[in-house]
Amino acid sequence: MTDLLPFPVLLPLFGAALTLVLRRHKTWQRAISLAVLLAQVVVAAILMVQTHRHGPQALWIGAWDEPLGIVLVADRLAALMLLVSSVVTLFVLLYAIGQGVSDGDEGAPLSIYFPTFLVLSAGVSNAFLAGDLFNLFVSFEMLLFASFVLLTLGGHGARIRAGTTYVIVSMVSSMLFLVAIAATYAATGTVNLAQLALRMPDIDHRAALALQLLLLIVFGIKAAVFPMSAWLPDSYPSAPAPVSAVFAGLLTKVGVYAILRVQTLLFGDSIVDRMIMIAGLLTMIIGILGAVAQSGIKRMLSFTLVSHIGFMLFGIGLMSQAGISAAVFYIAHHITVQTALFLVAGLIERLGGSTVLDRLGGLATTSPLLGVLFFVPAMNLAGIPPFSGFVAKTGLLQAGVADNTPVAWALVVGSIVTSILTLYAVTKAWSAAFWRPKPQEPAPVSSRQPVLGRLSDAVGRGVVAVWEDPSVELSEQRTQGGGMPRLMVLGAAAVILAGVVLAGFAGQLFAYTDSAAAQLLSPLSYISAVLPPEVR
Repeated sequence: MTDLLPFPVLLPLFGAALTLVLRRHKTWQRAISLAVLLAQVVVAAILMVQTHRHGPQALWIGAWDEPLGIVLVADRLAALMLLVSSVVTLFVLLYAIGQGVSDGDEGAPLSIYFPTFLVLSAGVSNAFLAGDLFNLFVSFEMLLFASFVLLTLGGHGARIRAGTTYVIVSMVSSMLFLVAIAATYAATGTVNLAQLALRMPDIDHRAALALQLLLLIVFGIKAAVFPMSAWLPDSYPSAPAPVSAVFAGLLTKVGVYAILRVQTLLFGDSIVDRMIMIAGLLTMIIGILGAVAQSGIKRMLSFTLVSHIGFMLFGIGLMSQAGISAAVFYIAHHITVQTALFLVAGLIERLGGSTVLDRLGGLATTSPLLGVLFFVPAMNLAGIPPFSGFVAKTGLLQAGVADNTPVAWALVVGSIVTSILTLYAVTKAWSAAFWRPKPQEPAPVSSRQPVLGRLSDAVGRGVVAVWEDPSVELSEQRTQGGGMPRLMVLGAAAVILAGVVLAGFAGQLFAYTDSAAAQLLSPLSYISAVLPPEVR
């Protein structure tokens, strides 16, 4: 079954080439893209079963002698991330096709969109399977190339500005990553993760700490960890709904995955674990204070995206089986729920003509279905039972209480406060967009001061020091509301259903993530799958 390992990467790359050749045949492009992503889902499901039954799977590619070549590795964690990301990517593409058919593909040339989207999917898969730091760097560069093209499709001023910010930040992190790779090779003589796991304990502890901090900075930028998260709320809202959805669901999780991989495989318990927990707490609180201060749905969701990265860091920093298991569960949950919310935000924009709350209202009467589609993932994000968000947060809180350290208790309290404020933010958005009557006249969008009497808004704006810029979301505003194409509704509903399914099978999934966490904390099986005995 190791021969299947390249297919999650090769299938979308082959599909990208084929759709580019068939750039003048829209129907074929759509059919090929859907078929490729469906095949990717099937392969990911098979790999998940195989890795769970038989342990990590590794495949060396090319004619180089081991361990000099490129190795792809799938363990329980990588296989789960592959499956969840493949499912979400498939449904986002279905949503994008519905949007393209409805809009006549204006502003998003098919000859560019589908190949680029498939390259993005290949980059995500390659990142999860990468067995060395340099291949992981290549994955990030694939994501950078594809995401910049998708982010700037249409050429609007707001998109170009957002894309420029995104590219500058990504290039800085890429340069730092190259420095980290060079320093790692200089200190250990390898960039293969399995070999690094064997050699890292033998190098000077100060050098190991420096490498660990450098890698964490690189991956922290990718994951939008505070204080390296300011770029995200300005980049994602300006993109088309399916693009911002796949960005929110997947790109930051690749950074979190990289943090989890290197922390467990290369460094283990260290003083940096507490730093990760503190960064998680700050990311939670600062992000959610920014969210409650927003008057636009997309920017609010962007800040909640930043905030909930903190929950994942919480579990990773604990470095216990319970903490890592809950973090892995939370990553899978958050991929589905955050993607769903951005897709629904696109539907709100079509039906209501805007995503600015002051311009919305009465959508529950106009479309009760849309109200349900927003309400379910919103409550899931807030962690209301019986949804998967509640299950994931309960696991994190239990792991934090078991750790019984001051930092862990601070994170337990911070997690509860963040969940309450998340509920407030999404409830405020739901009430304004769906419950109240639609304003007769568009509200002016010139205020740049917090609303007096709303303490959370004032504190949020003051702490984050990021003033709301309504022009970002207004740049995407439609002159009038439109209908909701069936494929768009189907794509969004499918992602929401995936999040509900996680809750329905929470017991089985937590058993799986427990096994994945145990495997991460005892990496001998990973090392044995990658390196032959004579190399170890």
